[in-house]
Amino acid sequence: MTDVERNKAIARRTWEEIFPACDVEALAEVVDPDVVSRGRRSDEPFGLEGVTRTMLWLPTVFSDQYWEVHDLIGEDDVVATRLTHHGRQTGELMGIPPTGREVAYEYVHFLRFRDGKAIEQWSVRDDMTLMRQLGVIPPRPGTPASAPAAGG
Repeated sequence: MTDVERNKAIARRTWEEIFPACDVEALAEVVDPDVVSRGRRSDEPFGLEGVTRTMLWLPTVFSDQYWEVHDLIGEDDVVATRLTHHGRQTGELMGIPPTGREVAYEYVHFLRFRDGKAIEQWSVRDDMTLMRQLGVIPPRPGTPASAPAAGG
């Protein structure tokens, strides 16, 4: 297995297995303690501690969550992942009380690897779709607020 293939497998495992299971030990196996998270929240600690805290926080907001991986593209030490986060909002999110609504919104993540561990991470979320699905902002004309993200 090449390094690129290994890194793509680690990225897939992170979203399909580690995050849904909130597996702290497995996360530490694939994320460097000093990982640099470019998309971290302002209240999130740096490094593995911040990634772990986010992983454990997400199920307090979204019940029945899972990530659907659409694309994994690897080159050299970087893997790009396009995925959809699915769940039901049953906890407070950024001051938004639980709505019970199902959500499905896209993410794009870039992970830089060294020796089989993520050392740098960038992420972009489709927050506009998420807020529409939660009913915080009106849907686009002709689109119901509960419509899932285009995941194709």
